[in-house]
Amino acid sequence: MRFLDALQADLNTRRAQGLYRTRRVLEGAQGPRVRMDGRELLSFCSNDYLGLAADARLAEALCDATRRYGVGSGAAHLISGHSQAHHALEEELADFLGTERALLFSTGYMANLGVLAGLLKRGDQLFQDRLNHASLIDGAQLSAARLRRYPHADTDMLARQLAERSDGDKLIASDGVFSMDGDVAPIGRLADLAREQSALLMIDDAHGFGVLGARGRGSVAAAGLDVNAAPVYMATLGKALGTAGAFVAGSQALIESLIQRARSYVYTTAMPAALAEASRASLRLVAEEQWRRDRLTQLITRLRAGMAAIGLPLMPSSTPIQPLLLEDPARALRWSEALLQRDILVTAIRPPTVPRGGARLRITLSAGHEAADVDRLLEALQALHVSAI
Repeated sequence: MRFLDALQADLNTRRAQGLYRTRRVLEGAQGPRVRMDGRELLSFCSNDYLGLAADARLAEALCDATRRYGVGSGAAHLISGHSQAHHALEEELADFLGTERALLFSTGYMANLGVLAGLLKRGDQLFQDRLNHASLIDGAQLSAARLRRYPHADTDMLARQLAERSDGDKLIASDGVFSMDGDVAPIGRLADLAREQSALLMIDDAHGFGVLGARGRGSVAAAGLDVNAAPVYMATLGKALGTAGAFVAGSQALIESLIQRARSYVYTTAMPAALAEASRASLRLVAEEQWRRDRLTQLITRLRAGMAAIGLPLMPSSTPIQPLLLEDPARALRWSEALLQRDILVTAIRPPTVPRGGARLRITLSAGHEAADVDRLLEALQALHVSAI
């Protein structure tokens, strides 16, 4: 068939350009050391920032809750799938952040689609950083609002865009921590602009929640701001918390409106109740075990100092996401494969995930790593740098 032939031709082109994506098979638990495709590897490419994904206490909470609630929730939240576990997790997330309410979604992608398509209408304007996550961009496409994108972290351009006259409502949406660059959004300035222009500010804190701020309350707290500075706050549970799912936190009016309007909430089966119980256990650990964030800070400092010493400066980032820009997709793949030969797993990130010319190794650290792990990675990268492959 002509359509399938065109698909195959596109796949062939992607391979030739070094943009073809393949999957590896994980054969055990997530962690700094993994078994993948039959090999034992030192991994620097997961979002398990606090090392909780395989924590025995979370597994125990999940198993205990499975015996009580079963495996599947069996229905959407608005039918019969909203359990005591879901409700308790929502209340505890709101209490942790200091908001009136929180609302669970099955994934961060679904949360962003639900918020933007549910809150915005035709005639409204949506302002987004050009490096926002794909889910925010796709949410804009589903909404009826006019999308306006500003250069990365360019709040002067955003200010000019906001100042232009319009009749509809305005919403500013930004990642809190940018998933591929690892830098933190200028949240204080975004909050000021939102207040000055009567706009609503939404922060997607998937990579900041649990990691930044006092007790892990995220990038808004790390900026020294009250939670109300970002009236729409979204974060995921599958990164620092080590479980799965997402939530939106905010006012009573916001959450009730999303329950009525967010199609990705209304028309999908609720996450398993047992998973909500595991997330409750994780949230307690995130709040109590400050040593995890302290270790991350130490490891980030060690990696950045070591990379500078060998002449491989990382992109500016104070978070566990530490990108090494290599520009060319083929070169990024060569370096990733060369590290794999040394039993080190670091994924090559290439367009369209990053802009053209932005191919990189996205090195991510976990509280589960040891200083010796970072040193081993540095030694391997130095060898690659010297060989100039």
